Amino acid sequence: MPITVIHGWKDIPAHLKGASIAFGNFDGVHRGHQRVIADAAKAAGALDAPLAAVTFEPHPSRMLSPGRPPFRLTLPGQQARALEALGVDRLYELPFDPEMHAMTDEAFARDVLAGGLGARHVAVGFDVTFGKDRSGDGAVMRNYGERFGFTVSIAEAVTDPAVGKISSTAVREAITAGDPRLATQMLGRPFAIEGVVLEGQKLGRRLGFPTANVALGDYVRPRLGAYATRTRLADGRVVPGVSNIGENPTVTLVEPRLEAWLFEFDEDLYGQIIETELVAFIRPEAVLDGLEALTAQVMADAAEARAILMPDF
Repeated sequence: MPITVIHGWKDIPAHLKGASIAFGNFDGVHRGHQRVIADAAKAAGALDAPLAAVTFEPHPSRMLSPGRPPFRLTLPGQQARALEALGVDRLYELPFDPEMHAMTDEAFARDVLAGGLGARHVAVGFDVTFGKDRSGDGAVMRNYGERFGFTVSIAEAVTDPAVGKISSTAVREAITAGDPRLATQMLGRPFAIEGVVLEGQKLGRRLGFPTANVALGDYVRPRLGAYATRTRLADGRVVPGVSNIGENPTVTLVEPRLEAWLFEFDEDLYGQIIETELVAFIRPEAVLDGLEALTAQVMADAAEARAILMPDF
């Protein structure tokens, strides 16, 4: 069964209440988040209850730090698919609005988790905070569970020899440093940029490497440059390729975007949603001396990407 996404926490039908809930922002659904979800799944099995996750949309940082640069690791649809792959039955997507922002930790536990969602178990991470001014933590959640009728588990941190504690911040740092392999190690899957294919300058097509262009939107900005990538099309096909992420200074394109050249592929993708995984970093962005140099560099990048993605090609 596909995951059921429920928007909000008020007036939820009885048949959609009573789950074992993993609680958090879950941006990235990385291996640390997966530990919390595993705890919720264990409780769901013991209680014979559905497995659910609670997230917020928009991300709380958008209200708490409105001037923050783009930072998202996953869009809501990607997040839902990642949770579904972990066996989550329901996703409660709560609005982070002024009412939620002003809610005390007690009111959140009582009115949202217990009253609104009918939680039977709540799994949280070791560093969880909730409520106005982030006043609640794991111990506070456990006390409220005893008062309001749900059990609570607190997951330990997940560490990795390369980075220490796995966190969304650590994943972002790997991406901005141009280390998608490390990001993959922490996420359990490659970081991927999803978006609608936009009309571009069509320069690549004229030069022999047609690209599908996608705006970066609210995603954390990867290190600018060329990457070996895999792109999932709307029909489910996955196509290897090479992508440039950046401002394309050679042709004075200043709006940062992803430009993906899909190997052995020549179909119209305009207006379709694609998702491009960053597999390996090839080189940083550079100003090249004209279109001939640009073409030569793209062909060299493509050869390296083929060697990474298609070693037996």
